[in-house]
Amino acid sequence: MEKPDHAGVRVPPPLYFLSFLILGIWQSSAWIQGELGAPYMLIAGGVIAVVGTVFLLKSVRKHETSGTNVEPWKPTTALIIDGLHRYSRNPIYVLMAAVYLGIAIAASSLVAIVLLFFCLLLIRIFVIAKEETYLEDKFGEEYLQYKQKVRRWI
Repeated sequence: MEKPDHAGVRVPPPLYFLSFLILGIWQSSAWIQGELGAPYMLIAGGVIAVVGTVFLLKSVRKHETSGTNVEPWKPTTALIIDGLHRYSRNPIYVLMAAVYLGIAIAASSLVAIVLLFFCLLLIRIFVIAKEETYLEDKFGEEYLQYKQKVRRWI
């Protein structure tokens, strides 16, 4: 039986981030209490979220221009090792975490900030581990050399 040409990720990674963020904000947030929160938290969180979103879109665009899929349930057709991928093997997940963190800060949700650790743990186990195995099988020595040069996160 032939292996499928994808990482086998079952849950779209943005759903992990969104689920944990909603849970955290629902459990504890100025927003849920009908308040905006402290202006400095709104500004700091907003800046982090906006900058994260800009770089996230840039990274998604890099996948498109490289001719490969960004979705981990579709085939990876090219190994991207330049741009933001020079600093992280998973810049999209790092940037999703930054956007999440910015929103959590803006919402003044300490619970959401704490839950980010658990979200990243699940991303590491159920997404990144599968992607790394898939990429090692597909790209072999080229990916192994890339792994030695570039950190998983940052």
